[in-house]
Amino acid sequence: MYSYFMPTVNLMGAGAVAEVGNQVKILGGSKALIVTDKPLIGAGIVEKVTKYLDDSGVKYVIFDGVQPNPTVGNVDEGVALYKKENCDIIIAVGGGSPIDCAKGIGLVLTNGGSIKDYEGLDKSKNPMPPFIAVNTTAGTASEMTRFTIITDTDRHVKMAIVDWHVTPNVAINDPELMVSMPVSLTAATGMDALTHAVEAYVSTIATPVTDSAALKAIELIGQYLRPAVANGDNMEARDKMAYAEFLAGMAFNNASLGYVHAMAHQLGGFYDLPHGVCNAILLPHVQRFNMIACPERFVDIAKALGENVEGLSTIEAADVALEAIQRLSSDIGIPSGLKELGVKEEDLPTLADNAMKDACGLTNPRKATKEEIIQIFKNAM
Repeated sequence: MYSYFMPTVNLMGAGAVAEVGNQVKILGGSKALIVTDKPLIGAGIVEKVTKYLDDSGVKYVIFDGVQPNPTVGNVDEGVALYKKENCDIIIAVGGGSPIDCAKGIGLVLTNGGSIKDYEGLDKSKNPMPPFIAVNTTAGTASEMTRFTIITDTDRHVKMAIVDWHVTPNVAINDPELMVSMPVSLTAATGMDALTHAVEAYVSTIATPVTDSAALKAIELIGQYLRPAVANGDNMEARDKMAYAEFLAGMAFNNASLGYVHAMAHQLGGFYDLPHGVCNAILLPHVQRFNMIACPERFVDIAKALGENVEGLSTIEAADVALEAIQRLSSDIGIPSGLKELGVKEEDLPTLADNAMKDACGLTNPRKATKEEIIQIFKNAM
């Protein structure tokens, strides 16, 4: 048996954010906790959302204390503010960091305890308060998934919380909110989306439904990520990347992920590094390890990326997919290795230990030992 999870309402396209006030009313909300971060306040993105809330007569309070890798403490602060201000709905505005933090807040509000209690698969009993996710990046797909990643600073570990109760009620993807994304963030989140699609496509629980979403996401990213990085005002590229990240989210929300994410979570938790960059660096190395498990799947990936593999053997064509991923990463300015991010070789055994415990690794197509995970880290250095 296979499951399929999606938000109830998904609004796509330029101008979609204008619907946010109406969606609050449909969900029965009167006062919202807006969960975001200070850079989005400074960039004027949050103001574009609150304008429509003001027009609709919706009251709100803003929590802008979310860190790039949201922490247990961030969740606790948001919970306290929601209760203090008597809010009755949550609106997350941002990329994966604010949306993941908002999900953590929602889960604790209705289930009690600490967000630490919900690490793993489907640990909660109750749904969140009404929840609207306004996405501002083309990468994480947190606005439409049942995944939330919260850093436990005591253990220096990113906790993977996979719970259908954290699926937002409404997801809004408006490419006009993504135009101001910096080049580095456009690149990193785009590679995050590619990682989602690739890992979902080679997952042990992939289905024809997730395959179709993953391959279309890979195709769109291959066509539009470079133009989006080259010119952030390119609305066609922004729009297509918004669809790509959403499709990749549809794929991994249901087929799950693999060792790239299991390993990247440890780098983010241990060194407080950007998730998309860690994924981008690890992706070709993990997939080279995976290739012998399902080489024909990598042939499909190569074709989706626009590569000509005619006349090549299956293994040769699969190699082309890995080379194309590496070339895309290089073209958009992703660092070439983990050493550039400050990763230390003496930490690799600890990182590998924690990666082996990460739930994302359960659906990787090839099973690895701790020593093999360490070697993949070394290859990516």
